[in-house]
Amino acid sequence: MIFKTSAILILVAALLYFFHPVVAAWIMVFSVATFIVLLAKNPYPGKSIRGKRLFGFQIFACMLMAVAAFLMFQQRSEWVLAMLIAAVLMLYSSIVMPKELEKENIDA
Repeated sequence: MIFKTSAILILVAALLYFFHPVVAAWIMVFSVATFIVLLAKNPYPGKSIRGKRLFGFQIFACMLMAVAAFLMFQQRSEWVLAMLIAAVLMLYSSIVMPKELEKENIDA
């Protein structure tokens, strides 16, 4: 539940940036930090190389979100690019990772 809430707050902060940049930057920092901590506490449970690589993509996407939050504080427009790359990596890994977990359960 907290994981989903932090993800929604990241989206809200991205939208809020155009109206209240300072408030949005603080919301982004809080929600990205929560997202990173929760993701790091739940590593990939399987043993496949592909699944571990996908988890690495998620960690890299989280680091890009942290960079985006920093760029928000600097009020630089490059934060959008960092968030876009992070979103694509998270989307890809969230689509492929359940398939990889299912494949491991079938083989086991």
